[in-house]
Amino acid sequence: MKHWLPLTTLGMVLLAGCSIESVRPALPQPEVVAHRAGTADAPENTLLAIRKALANHSDALWLSVQVSADGVAVLYRPADLSALTDAQGTVASKTLEQLRTVNAGYQFKDAAGAYPYRAQPQAIPTLAEALRAIPVQVPLFLDIKAQPVGEVIDAVARTLDQQQAWLRVRFYSTERDASDYLAQHYADRAQRFESRDATRNRLVDLALAGRCSPPAAGAWMGIELERDLTVTEQFTLGSSSYQVKPARLWTPTAMECVRQASGTKVVMFGINSAQSYQTAHELGADAVMVDSPASVPVYRRAELQPGG
Repeated sequence: MKHWLPLTTLGMVLLAGCSIESVRPALPQPEVVAHRAGTADAPENTLLAIRKALANHSDALWLSVQVSADGVAVLYRPADLSALTDAQGTVASKTLEQLRTVNAGYQFKDAAGAYPYRAQPQAIPTLAEALRAIPVQVPLFLDIKAQPVGEVIDAVARTLDQQQAWLRVRFYSTERDASDYLAQHYADRAQRFESRDATRNRLVDLALAGRCSPPAAGAWMGIELERDLTVTEQFTLGSSSYQVKPARLWTPTAMECVRQASGTKVVMFGINSAQSYQTAHELGADAVMVDSPASVPVYRRAELQPGG
C-alpha cells in the first residue's frame, strides 16, 4: 500500500530541458482507485465488487452513496433502481428492509454477454457494511449522488460517527450544494476534494487564456483526463457556443500550474485504456480512477512495450 506522497513538480523537469519520456522511469506508478468499486469487473458498489477490487490490488475505492427512506446510507449510483437492479423506483422511496430484497447485480453483463448475477443475487450494501468489509488502511472516496444532498450527507455522517471512520474517507460530488453543505455543517471533520467547478474552471482558464491559478495548498483535485466541453463566447449582440470533443484537461502545463501549491493531489478520471493510463503516468498523476482494476496490469505491461 502506498501513502499518497507528493510528487516532484513535473514542470520543473520540463523547464530544465528534459522530455517527459526521459523522466518517465523516475515517476511512481499512480495509485489505482476502483471506480464504483470496479464497475467493469462486478456489479458496482456491491460487497462483491469491493472484494474483487481489493483482490486486484486497488489502492483506494470510489463509492457512490444515497440514502434510504428510513435514513440509512447505502451504496448505489443511478437515480432509478431499474437501471441496475430488478426493482423500480428510487432508493429514497424504499426502506432498508425493502432494499434488502433488491438484486443489485441483475443488469450486470459479463464479457460473454451473460447475466451471471441473476442467479447469484447481490445486495445493495449499507455504507456501514462496506466500512466493516474494507481494511482501515484503504482510502475511501464517497461520491454524493442524490438530492437532497443534506439528507444524504447527514446519513453518511451518522454512519461515520458510529464507525469512527471520518479519517478514512474523502468526499466528492458534482453538485456544488454538496460541497457547500459539507463546508457549512462538517468543516471540522469532512475531508473534501475541491469543487468540480473550481477544478474545471482552473484548467479551462489555463487552456484558453493561459492564466495559471494554483489551488490552495493541500488541495485534492479530481476530473477527467479528457472530456467534452461546451465553450460559450459572449459578444455585444449575443453569445456563441461550440463543442470541444474531446478536450484534454490535464497537460504538462496544467500539472506544472497545480504543483505550484504544496501538497496537491491529482486524481485523473476515465482511465480505461492502456493509452490513457500511460498518459496519466507520464503527466505524474497521483492516482487514476479506473472501471476495471483487473485490467491495470495489462495497462502497465503495455507501457513497457516498445513504442508503448
